Amino acid sequence: MSTPVTQRPARILAAVCLVATALLSVVSVLLQPEFPSDSADRLAAVASSGTAGTISLLAFALTQLPYMIAAVAIAALAALARRTALVGCVLAVLGGFGHAVFSGIGLAYLGMSGDAANRDAMGAVVESIEAGPAVVFMAMGLIGTVLGVILLGVALFRSRSVPRWIPVSLWAFVVMEFVGTGFSEWASPAAGLLYLAAFAGMAFELVGRPEPAVRSRTML
Repeated sequence: MSTPVTQRPARILAAVCLVATALLSVVSVLLQPEFPSDSADRLAAVASSGTAGTISLLAFALTQLPYMIAAVAIAALAALARRTALVGCVLAVLGGFGHAVFSGIGLAYLGMSGDAANRDAMGAVVESIEAGPAVVFMAMGLIGTVLGVILLGVALFRSRSVPRWIPVSLWAFVVMEFVGTGFSEWASPAAGLLYLAAFAGMAFELVGRPEPAVRSRTML
């Protein structure tokens, strides 16, 4: 029995979501303004970033839906490593959901940032929001995404459903984005290129082959 992702329309949808996720993520990161720790200064940074900051926040919000669909597609692509793929998929979707909630807060920054006269008061509101239940979703977004991507990479590597460079690129992305950015300003753009390459590679594997390699008959 073949997995649902072997059906042509599903494979095309999955490929589109993979590419859209990567492109929107790269745009969001490249145009993202510097965010100081002080909330009022953060609002000022959003205001001074202009159109670039607006596009960055919108791209971050828009990427979450195709990302969650892409996570399911990756898990189906790595179905031969069923348990690892399932856990990775669940964590990745939770990460996407957490980021979706947090992106709503980010969009609220746009409205708050324009009120320069009351920026200190708006900053206090931001601090209150981020110290409340939103912190749970922030943690969910970060932890779920990191662990989800790592485990989906493991599942892809074990299932051998894609070239080995794809899961290796996913792991390298995690290292560069969540560790390397503390050491170099070039780490984030490099991570974006790795992310784009891995997701584009998976999209090609889904639509570029006449017969998909994924079969669900044998599971690890």
